[in-house]
Amino acid sequence: MNRMSAVPFDVRLMNITATVLFMGCLAAGVAAVGWWLMRYPAFNIGRIVVEGELVHNNAVTLRANVAPVLKGNFFTVNLKAAQEAFEQVPWVREAQVRREYPNSLRVLLKEHVAEAFWGPDTGTGLVDNTGKVFEANLGELDRDGLPRLQGPEGSAPRMLQMYRLLAPALQPLDVTLDGLVLDARGSWQLRLDNDAVIEAGGGGTEDVLQRVQRFVRTLPQITSQYKRTAEALESADLRYDDGYALRLKGVTTGSATAAGARPRR
Repeated sequence: MNRMSAVPFDVRLMNITATVLFMGCLAAGVAAVGWWLMRYPAFNIGRIVVEGELVHNNAVTLRANVAPVLKGNFFTVNLKAAQEAFEQVPWVREAQVRREYPNSLRVLLKEHVAEAFWGPDTGTGLVDNTGKVFEANLGELDRDGLPRLQGPEGSAPRMLQMYRLLAPALQPLDVTLDGLVLDARGSWQLRLDNDAVIEAGGGGTEDVLQRVQRFVRTLPQITSQYKRTAEALESADLRYDDGYALRLKGVTTGSATAAGARPRR
């Protein structure tokens, strides 16, 4: 005979009831302890340790700005919300937040490193060294001579990459690349520190770079004929298959291979 079936029904019922009551009491006890832990003053966030290479922010100001928006204690604070709160602070690019028992948060911050201005001359946008666009107080810039990039939304990483290729390519002419413009059709325009404008056309990165390199190699041959230097450059149009047209201060000419050709976008 089955041993369970030999136990009277009322006894089995009492055992089940006792087990249920025990488990309920245990759960209630755990909940009570959890409730006490989450509200015990010793576990309130009492310290926020800020680390990282901070140039435009300081730990004291960061703690003062972010601490009031943090909700909960060591156990209940939302780390994702805390991270987002720190990343809302100007110049902060990335924040990593973790708990440190019993009542601390440790925050590792990375700031934006500005590489260029972004958008129109009146804007306050900047592009950091990763190609991310951010807003900041331009009076807090710690670098002079940043170029300006202007292009469609989402094009900042590509434009920063192009700038890093073209700026050194122009160095033999002893001119500085002050800005880049990328229009909606994918055509590039270079703006130099002497206010000269170079139309570099469209295509892939390598296509544009090759046009500019060809221009840099051959321009001194033309300027020397007119007893001028690259500083005399006013504008150039590189959108030709086999040459380019240019304007020098007081002189209008074009490369021999560009004569009669039509520029392409």
